[in-house]
Amino acid sequence: MKIFFLCTFSIFLLSAFEQAAASAHYDKILTHSRIRARDQGPNVCALQQVMGTKKKYFSTCRNWYQGAICGKKATVLYECCPGYMKMDGTRGCPAVAPIDHVYGTLGIVGATSTQEYSDISKLREEIEGRGSFTFFAPSNEAWEQLNSEIHRNLIDNVNIELYNALHHHMVNKRMLTKDLKNGMTLVSMYNDQKLLINHYPNGVVTVNCARIIHGNQIATNGVVHVVDRVLTAVGNTVQDFIEVEDDLSSLRAAAITSDVLDILGKPGHYTLFAPTNEAFERLPRGVLERIMGDKVASEALVKFHILNTLQCSEAITGGAVYETLEGNTVEIGCDGESLTVNGVKMVKRKDIVTSNGVIHLIDQVLIPDSAKQVIELGGAQQTTFTELVAQLGLTSSLRPEGQYTLLAPLNGAFSDDTLRMDQRLLRAILQNHIIKVKVGLNELYNGQELETIGGKLLRVFVYRTAVCIENSCMVRGSKEGRNGFIHIFRQIISPAEKTLHEMLKNDKRFSVFLSLVKAADLDDVLSRPGEWTLFVPTNDAFKGLTDDDKAILIRDKNALRNILLYHLIQGVFIGSGFEPGVTNILKTIQGGKLYLKTVNDTLLINELKSRESDLMATNGVIHVIDKLLYPADVPVGNDQLLTILKKLIKYIQIKFVRDSTFKEIPLTFYSPEIKYTRITAGGSDNEENLKKLLEEEVTKVTKFIEGDGHLLEDEEIKRLLQGAGTEYTKVTKVIEGEPQIIEREIKEVHLEEAPVRRVPPRRTQGGAARRRTRLAHS
Repeated sequence: MKIFFLCTFSIFLLSAFEQAAASAHYDKILTHSRIRARDQGPNVCALQQVMGTKKKYFSTCRNWYQGAICGKKATVLYECCPGYMKMDGTRGCPAVAPIDHVYGTLGIVGATSTQEYSDISKLREEIEGRGSFTFFAPSNEAWEQLNSEIHRNLIDNVNIELYNALHHHMVNKRMLTKDLKNGMTLVSMYNDQKLLINHYPNGVVTVNCARIIHGNQIATNGVVHVVDRVLTAVGNTVQDFIEVEDDLSSLRAAAITSDVLDILGKPGHYTLFAPTNEAFERLPRGVLERIMGDKVASEALVKFHILNTLQCSEAITGGAVYETLEGNTVEIGCDGESLTVNGVKMVKRKDIVTSNGVIHLIDQVLIPDSAKQVIELGGAQQTTFTELVAQLGLTSSLRPEGQYTLLAPLNGAFSDDTLRMDQRLLRAILQNHIIKVKVGLNELYNGQELETIGGKLLRVFVYRTAVCIENSCMVRGSKEGRNGFIHIFRQIISPAEKTLHEMLKNDKRFSVFLSLVKAADLDDVLSRPGEWTLFVPTNDAFKGLTDDDKAILIRDKNALRNILLYHLIQGVFIGSGFEPGVTNILKTIQGGKLYLKTVNDTLLINELKSRESDLMATNGVIHVIDKLLYPADVPVGNDQLLTILKKLIKYIQIKFVRDSTFKEIPLTFYSPEIKYTRITAGGSDNEENLKKLLEEEVTKVTKFIEGDGHLLEDEEIKRLLQGAGTEYTKVTKVIEGEPQIIEREIKEVHLEEAPVRRVPPRRTQGGAARRRTRLAHS
């Protein structure tokens, strides 16, 4: 908590200076270190030292809180901040360090080897004299780590080679760390050689990728910055290095084929993770040949190894994500002294500095998703699916030039029973997970139908926080490959085969519920096309219901419909499509509300657990429950009905209001398929033919379909229509036009059975209109 407070406090303290010193990250991190060490006395800085090494850092809050750098434990050191020194008998570092010329300052900061080499190379006189210099002085350890042959050659030729090498570390003007801007280029005092500066947000400042480990030691004639390595000369461009490096011939071929090589010859600040020839040889031959033969794939491959920012290895003290030229990202991190790419140690040689970037040699080829075939996109959690696709011969269906979408279930979705299935059945299941076209996540919409390579149509359901296909919902991890997308799903997708009614009919658990549905004349609703969510009580929900009880329920059809339609919702709602732990309020066809939520992958309906959810039908979905649902705000006015409901429903208190009645629910909430008889006027027959037709064909008159017909006037015809039942003694709906009186002269009758089709009102020009009347019947 104390560490967190110090980090927060220091960030707050420095926020006011951020705009004025946007690139002075080194100075801000140094100030953080002073704040952390304030209990140690004045002008003390806290550093972290990587255990087992001499590497020390003024650390960011992140590394400080973790107590580690590059995954290695770091201990805390307290040292005098740059420019200050200790005094005997006092706490902290109260004294200002003496200011001397550059030569003397090299001794003050402990760069004694550089001081010695300045002496023997005759540079001492220059850096003791008049001027304003910046000296990037290698530490003693830096000289020890220098290649022994190079080191020996410098010492053997001190007047030229060593003198020039030291001049290469110098700039002919004073530059403090706040002046060292990220991406700037300085000109050294040797042959105008370039020094590339990078100033990173974590406070690390590099010169030709050498890190400043002690900065801003002011001298009378300049400033000294101690660096952790001897500076090497900057080469030409990244392109130039690739063209002459024998170990990069495979990368060179790929870069030429894809027209990317020229990009690396242009000005910029690139980082290239360059795979060696050995790395390319490790690729399966078929994969390499396919990518090299596809210009789009090879371009993606090469660009995936290039960052548009310059990342020196010493600046990487923890994992960070960077965008590549290909467009996707890679995670660059470190593990001790090693650089990692996407968590894997693969860097063989670091920090080859060029005029437009830096190169790190790696021993693996990075293949982006955009260069992979869709079947290669499967990760560690989809290996069961991808292996089955290969084993069952479906890989050949995924042609490189085609476009596909894989709906890949997680490994855990495949039970042992599924894996033991007959291979023909298993193949058919897998075909249901391969779509014929390439569809990205942002192209999916509610109500969409996707055709599989097996010819099945899969429905898409889009919810607030989920996208589902049939019974299964997506998890994060969609990827796009060269010839398709892969989306990850929680369960195996099961396309619907039967209607809601057929599913109830074929499952004995629902026989009581289905009999009540039939008694309420609602079975047609569950048979027709539509989009419904049905909560189906099993027979266990009706335990204790006697035949007499059932008869009472059936007798009051309006009450029965209210109860049953409280179990039905317009729309398809998949249980796993709900946001976990959040209550969803859905209106039922009855008009009341259901409260749904998922807890621990279990669907709750009015706090009742669903015993089985997401049973898909062609016209909806079933969620199985073991209790009868009832709208708590609807009172019962009948003693017998109340007794029955109390017998079945014990989890809520049912209201009783004597003589209250249930509201009437018209069956207009769905569109049944209606057939009609077309009667065309004309010819010479009399109206007896029409009367005979009505006697034989008309049992119900439910709708008056077409507006240019007339209400029937003849008393005998009226009597026949009334005989169909009290429910159908009048025309209940006029679809188009106003009712008129039908003509009594019927000349010719033609019968034609066809589904209902609404047509626009006809307009006639001149002459009388030909009369047509359509009567619905069943």
